[in-house]
Amino acid sequence: MLFGLVKMLIIRKLKQPIDQVEMTAPLRAKNANATSKGPCLTAVLRMAGLRPTRQRLALADLIYGGGHRHISAEALHAEAETAGVSVSLATVYNSLRQFKEAGLLREVTVDAARTYFDTNTSDHHHFFIEDEDRVVDIPTNDIEILGLPEAPKGMKITHVDVVVRVKSES
Repeated sequence: MLFGLVKMLIIRKLKQPIDQVEMTAPLRAKNANATSKGPCLTAVLRMAGLRPTRQRLALADLIYGGGHRHISAEALHAEAETAGVSVSLATVYNSLRQFKEAGLLREVTVDAARTYFDTNTSDHHHFFIEDEDRVVDIPTNDIEILGLPEAPKGMKITHVDVVVRVKSES
């Protein structure tokens, strides 16, 4: 996960298409059993223009430590408490917003009261499973957007977010 994040940041800095950037294994942990991602996370935060504070590093480790995921601020706060990370819910919200603004996360708004953050920042869409309060990715090729209106004069469409709400049939 961190390898992909580092690659995404380098691509953004170089402004090159992904297939023109060659990344090699040295960016990955040399010891597969290594548990500390500190130096890599520190570099990722710095490359994104964020100061690597103790709390940001701890939250980044929780967010990116388990692979691709969708997480709410409340769920991340609960994970932080369980992991013994002393951080307020306000700090979690602020950090998630800063990660989003830096391009490290994508915001998925389900409704006015529910926002999730996605570690996959590429353009894609989501199912919101109402029974479980859970967001899952919809494969990119499974949705076709047709008939978009033209953007107002002087503006451009940056992306389209589709959230399909589903619940169990029972």
